[in-house]
Amino acid sequence: MGSGSAPPPFDDFVLLKAEGGNEAVTGQRISLFPLAGALLLPGAHLPLHIFEPRYRALVSDALARDRLIGMVQPCDNEPRPGLYSVGCLGRIVEFEALEDGRYNIILSGLARFRILRELDVATPFRQVEAEVEPQPEGEPDPLAPVMRAALEQEARRFAELDDVALVNGIAQVAPFDVASKQALLEAESLAERAEQAMQLMQFFGMADRDGPATLQ
Repeated sequence: MGSGSAPPPFDDFVLLKAEGGNEAVTGQRISLFPLAGALLLPGAHLPLHIFEPRYRALVSDALARDRLIGMVQPCDNEPRPGLYSVGCLGRIVEFEALEDGRYNIILSGLARFRILRELDVATPFRQVEAEVEPQPEGEPDPLAPVMRAALEQEARRFAELDDVALVNGIAQVAPFDVASKQALLEAESLAERAEQAMQLMQFFGMADRDGPATLQ
């Protein structure tokens, strides 16, 4: 995706106080995007198409500040829904500003947060005071081979993935570079795309261990 310009942030309009009081904010202020079914996890990426005016304002503000957005699940279907207390903080790593004010963005998950209280703000989007969980250093412990094999088997059975869905799904979600994605698109057959995907996963897996690499 390309990049575009964003309006200035809402600095002059944010009132940092809790609802019903004037207590000082002690946690991190996070602007929220409550979206049912959209799960962002630390270390994962989430593509989003932003079209509602309030969330277009949210993205514009984030781009003008620190590019941070908190994704959280609503817990009911009310016009102003209740929110689950735990969400995930994401950073906008790619964005495309469309001519009509909409955005295409990709969020990279940074860390989970726990909502402490909602803030009284004049912005069209909701903001909270939250405690952001510290991220553990280093890589997580790998799954035991037996657990990984069982998980892969159940995931395939659960999703009822046929060969086309499996291969194309890997091609879509794997973090390959642009040239590699294009090569997968241009593969003449499913078998050729599967072979290329395996080679790319092996190549980029070695790159993760030995340093950055791209295919040109």
